[in-house]
Parts: sequence; structure tokens; C-alpha cells
Amino acid sequence: MDPTDTFQTHRPRLFALAYRLLGSRSDAEDIVQDAWLRWQGVDAAGIADPEGWLVTATTRLGLDRLRARRSARVAYVGPWLPEPLEITLDPDPLQDPARRHALADEVSVAFLALLEQLKPDERAAFLLKDVFDYDYPEIAPLLAHSQANCRQLVHRARQRLQAGTPRFAVSPAQHRDLLARFMEASQRGDQATLLSLLHANAELVSDGGGRVTAVIRPLQGAERIAQLYVAIARRDGAHPARLGYVNGEPAILRFQGVHLHSVTVVSVEGDRIVRVLSVLNPEKLTHVVTAPGAGASSL
Repeated sequence: MDPTDTFQTHRPRLFALAYRLLGSRSDAEDIVQDAWLRWQGVDAAGIADPEGWLVTATTRLGLDRLRARRSARVAYVGPWLPEPLEITLDPDPLQDPARRHALADEVSVAFLALLEQLKPDERAAFLLKDVFDYDYPEIAPLLAHSQANCRQLVHRARQRLQAGTPRFAVSPAQHRDLLARFMEASQRGDQATLLSLLHANAELVSDGGGRVTAVIRPLQGAERIAQLYVAIARRDGAHPARLGYVNGEPAILRFQGVHLHSVTVVSVEGDRIVRVLSVLNPEKLTHVVTAPGAGASSL
């Protein structure tokens, strides 16, 4: 096969890996481009396992970017949340529900935010093993660790992720219903309803990146979160909102004029919302829906 065709065949898998490693569409695109440049510089005919070579190159490039980003993150204003990959309005008749749910399992904003808690090698080992189905004999040389060390990396990653996952899962219908009620109550500034929907120890995290007004530290507790939404509704009036999907999970899409202002997703445990994540940084929302009712771009 022609080297260019070989790379294009594997490109979707390389992008999927890079995006899950970095939680950033733009960074993932850069990594895949760098992998392409490296691929052009080798004798592809002499490589027995092109996919293995490309996955190794992408992983190592991604790890380098992760390590550099952790050092540079101190300059980021406020919390950092993943950059959405795919945003669609609801209803979305063109997207297969099964595909949407599969996407949400692997790249939901909530899941990618949890991955941020992991060290770079833990994140890479976990993704390769549990998401991309690589075995330890394949992971070890890729990460330059022993198989035993890779097992430990995956074990620690699973423990950390499990600790941050709600203990009691809810159905997609329950999740969406809670989100819709939360959206309506926040639009009205209805404090009583907001308090009834939020867990007492709920957390709100917003990512404005210093570009727009956002809470620069996680907000803890139902009372404080409800008061924030009431204040926003009373002071400025809530931004027009629609239900949609972000990376396959139900989300609130808020608009400012004809442009997307923010996306908000929630984590649910039982019949309460335990975490609210809002991406407001406009640099992370440039490729998505531009106006309510205008349709959505599929990425």
C-alpha cells in the first residue's frame, strides 16, 4: 500500500488516541500532523507493522505534549476542562443513538475531566489497555516500561477513575430529564428547584480560560451553586439555552446572539446532580453550532 494511503487508513484511530490522551481537538490534530511528518521521514516499506509504528509515534508525541502542558498549566486562568469534539442540537435525527452512547462512554467531558487526574504514563497505559484493547506485551515497549510497571499504571488509573465516578448509575432517560429540569430552573433563577436537583455536596467547575467571565475556582455545595445561577438570571438574564449533545452525552447549549456561549454537562448519582462542568472558553467552542435552530455540524 502507498505510504500516504497507509497513513490515511490509520488516521482516524490515531486521532481518537490523541484526543483521548489530550482532551483537546486542536492538540490532537497537531499530534496527528506531527506523526504524519515523522511517517514521511522514514522508509515505510521497511516497517513490518505500520499501525504499531504510527500508534507508538502518536502516543509518544502525545505524552510529550501532556508533560509540557502540565508544566504550562500554572499559567492557565481557572480550571481547565476538555475541548469538545462533537456538539449537536437536540433533536438530532441523523445520529445513531447507539453510536452516541458509545461515544459518551469514551469521550464524555466528564470522563475526559477525570482522566486529567492521572499522570501522563497512567493515562496512556489506561487508554491503550481499556479503550484501545492493547495487551501488556504491546503496551510495555510502547511506553518504555516493563509489563509489571504497565500493570501497576493501569491498576492505579482504574482506582483513581473509580473513586471519581458516581456510585449509582442512572439511565440515559433519567440523566436527560434531570439535565432538562436543571436547565429550566437555572434559566428562571428558581433557587428552590435548583436545590432540589443538586446533591448537597455538588461541585461546579467552569472553564473560561481567562477569556470570559467564569468561576475561577471549583464551587462547592448546592447552596452556593444555586445562588450563582440565581444571581446570573437576575443580573444579566440567562443566555438562551437548548438541550443538545456534547461528545455523545446530554448537554445544555447556551447562546449569546448567534454564537455558542457555553456547554454544560452534569454527572448524576441517584436522583441528584453531583457535578456541573461548564466550558465557556471561546477558543474551545469555535467549531460548533452557531445558532439555535440552525442545525449542527457533525465532526
